[in-house]
Amino acid sequence: MRHTLRFKLTFVICGVLLIAMALFAALTIQGLRTLLLTETINHTDRLSETLLRATQVQMIGNNQDQVYRIMSDAKEQEGIEKIRLINKFGIISYSTDPREIGAKLDKSAESCTMCHATVFPLVHASSMNRSRIFTGRDGTPLLGLAKAIYNEPACSTASCHVHPAHNKILGIIDLVVTLQPMHETLNSYGKRFIWHTLGLLILIAGTLTIFTQKLVNRPVQQLLKQTYLVAAGQLDASVNQLVDDELGELATAFNRMTRSLQQARVELEDWNRTLEARVMDRTEEISRIQAQLLRSEKLASMGELVAGIAHEINNPLTGILMFTSLVHDHPRLEPELRADLETVIHETERCAKIVRGLLDFSRSTVPEKSWSNLNSILQRAIALVGNMTFFHDVWIERSYLPNLPDLLIDPGQIEQVFVNIILNAGQAMDGSGTLTVTTGLASDGTWIYAQISDTGCGIPREYIGKIFDPFFSTKEHSGTGLGLSVSYGIIENHGGSIEVHSEVGRGTTFTVELPLIQEKPFPAEILHLDLNGKR
Repeated sequence: MRHTLRFKLTFVICGVLLIAMALFAALTIQGLRTLLLTETINHTDRLSETLLRATQVQMIGNNQDQVYRIMSDAKEQEGIEKIRLINKFGIISYSTDPREIGAKLDKSAESCTMCHATVFPLVHASSMNRSRIFTGRDGTPLLGLAKAIYNEPACSTASCHVHPAHNKILGIIDLVVTLQPMHETLNSYGKRFIWHTLGLLILIAGTLTIFTQKLVNRPVQQLLKQTYLVAAGQLDASVNQLVDDELGELATAFNRMTRSLQQARVELEDWNRTLEARVMDRTEEISRIQAQLLRSEKLASMGELVAGIAHEINNPLTGILMFTSLVHDHPRLEPELRADLETVIHETERCAKIVRGLLDFSRSTVPEKSWSNLNSILQRAIALVGNMTFFHDVWIERSYLPNLPDLLIDPGQIEQVFVNIILNAGQAMDGSGTLTVTTGLASDGTWIYAQISDTGCGIPREYIGKIFDPFFSTKEHSGTGLGLSVSYGIIENHGGSIEVHSEVGRGTTFTVELPLIQEKPFPAEILHLDLNGKR
């Protein structure tokens, strides 16, 4: 059976209220019962004290008949069930119930256990400790209160029946009253509370039903109706602003959603009209992303592999190089073997160089970033490699964007990237040509780029996708194939990108893009400067 939101909300709230009110009623009735019981005990204690005071003169005068008559008259008061006197030997000397007179009570009797519960009987006890609750023969709830009759000086000096002064207690007066009025009061209160609770629940349930129907159920039904229309394809369906609350916000969000869906439908129709061109563009983009992911995975797996290999190879290579050098420099070495040892030393040093490249490639060094200027880093990289032999006949053109903002980068790692690229460009030009270094700022002001172009031999198209792979090199004897792989990892760790465009016989261009982190927007005039610093 399907229940409506209105029914569920009303049922849950009324259930919670019912449990809370029942708990409150139980605590209240228990508190009222304790209060009434305490008041009854105190009233009974005062009544027993009054009886003792009223019979004190007759007790001193040993006028027992008058004492018994006063107690008999007191028993006629409403609520008193029984009054009895118990002497210090536990014998009932008088009781409003004649059947008990002369009976001897044991210390374990209910009227005695309050004071005789321990080895040494109590001389003084509170009214709560001297009271007991039990049920009469006819099932009536009763309260019994025992009060000690102390041996006062007037009693011990009386001439009629002298009691020794060392006796502290002469006996007790036991007063039994009915608790039926208290129980009737509690039952009456409980019944009234139940009826009041039911009436309050009915009122709350009716009020919740009305307001839930108005404030929740109707708006939800309207939203549900419009949802069915949208599901059927009617994207022009909208919900009127209901009220200024969460449901009103939901209606606004629903209308915004339908407008977005309608706009998406228009865009999908436009996509269908130009699907072929878009698919080609997306395919090319996906291929590029997949290539980058494949390259990143390959670099990561290769890094883990070569780190272990390099450490294992490095120690034997060091031993080979050391002992070969010692043998090579030994005076007793035959001259015809010296050339062979030189070849071994040269090849061992080349292996050591490859191992160092492997270790550099495998290290995942966290960039130590600081605010640095890209133009200054490029200047240091050019100054570092510009004096090499194969750069003597190379013309270097610099086209830096002036006032280029600083970047939060590791200057040492970025300089290593540019050194690798510039060295490759110089080797590709084979000692002569033009090297063009350009820096600039993206049109949206979020990227800074550096372009390094050479007029060398270029890279064949089939090699373009492999140049960042580890150990791939077009140099037959001088390259390890790790420089560009390391450079690619450095730029990727900085959140940037590195791309290459090349034509065989015309040259190669590497473009490095690095994200710009800034707190303030750039002045508009910087974004409109061209590569030569002109507007």
